[in-house]
Amino acid sequence: MIDSKITKSKSRKKINNRRKSRELAMKSIYRGLVNTFDLTQIQKDIRDDPDFIRADEKFYVEILKGVFKNIETLKLEIISYIDRSYEELSPIELSIIYSSLYELKYSPSVPYKVVINEAIEVAKSFGGVDGFKYINGILNQAAEKNRKEEFDKQK
Repeated sequence: MIDSKITKSKSRKKINNRRKSRELAMKSIYRGLVNTFDLTQIQKDIRDDPDFIRADEKFYVEILKGVFKNIETLKLEIISYIDRSYEELSPIELSIIYSSLYELKYSPSVPYKVVINEAIEVAKSFGGVDGFKYINGILNQAAEKNRKEEFDKQK
């Protein structure tokens, strides 16, 4: 019985670590969108965030560097899904979309439903009142395009 509790605790901790990593990635991408995208300085500064010690640093860096490296490709894809101008999007919600779209496109080991659910939870914590609904719609379109086989199995 004790072994199963330890296993559950470790798996829950890993999930929470990834959630914290996603939150920190969102904060870092937000900073890059609002200010200048100085990746080195953003990574230095995020270490002062109290949640950094609870995050999966490797996962955080993967998302942040991946978004930074693919920012133009991701932006073009985001623009193809939205029903308003890119400039009208909230920078917080946009940063969540960037990080989640990166995961959908380049991290196939993470199920698309997990990516979307995590984005919704982060949006509920940091975004506008109904921002999570808009993010959900955009990411569903992105999942259908980028994870077609996985998406079709879930229908």
